Amino acid sequence: MTTEVRRPGALPLWEVPGWRERFGVTAGITGRGDDPAHPFDLGLWTDRPVGTVMGQWRAFRQALADDCPALVMAHQVHGDRVLWHDAGAPGSWAIHEGADGHATIRPGLALLVTVADCIPVYLVDPVRRAVALLHAGWRGTAAGILAHGVDLLRRQAGTDPADLVMHAGIGISGPCYEVGAEVMAGVRAAHDGPGPWQLDLRAVLAEQARALGVGEVTVSDHCSAREAEHFHSHRRSGGRDGRMVAWLGLRVKGEG
Repeated sequence: MTTEVRRPGALPLWEVPGWRERFGVTAGITGRGDDPAHPFDLGLWTDRPVGTVMGQWRAFRQALADDCPALVMAHQVHGDRVLWHDAGAPGSWAIHEGADGHATIRPGLALLVTVADCIPVYLVDPVRRAVALLHAGWRGTAAGILAHGVDLLRRQAGTDPADLVMHAGIGISGPCYEVGAEVMAGVRAAHDGPGPWQLDLRAVLAEQARALGVGEVTVSDHCSAREAEHFHSHRRSGGRDGRMVAWLGLRVKGEG
């Protein structure tokens, strides 16, 4: 198992360990912070004061500015659409509509997805210096967003799946994710008996990755629903919780 570790600093950032050194990327996810009364919440579609929302986003953007001064994200729809990005001006922050994944070969552009139980899937091609980041809930997983992300890297960057390194990051764990027959059937998971069933979505994604020929696959052992002190969880909170942001980008300064 590969697990995220806390990065020193003012923001609650959890990182994929070793990727910075191995691949010259920055990758990780924000946590909920250390103040239960005022959690760090990067949800944009919220009833919180605008000043609070933008203040937390400004702090987050500043934390990534040295490695990735440009950001791109989307209003997510639990689908399978993955966008390719060729450009991103330093200091820019682009929000697209109706997509659940992003890919690029441009250094300095951070790909972002928002999560609060769904799985952030990080893909790095260290040979061709290409990256993709996917938002994978059960619907996106069932729709084949991982296959679409891998195929987009192949078409745009010439990626060989055998060169890819994938990490299924922080999200809800199987013991905390109780689902019905429609979900199990959607992701083609065995579901004999009356149900409900417990679904390990990261295990499904890892199995899909192996079927696609992805060369290296790791899986986080953190659970967003169980670890309330660290992470936001839509299911645990009954929809009242905030949002975390996962990010992945090629560092503008390279590996040095």
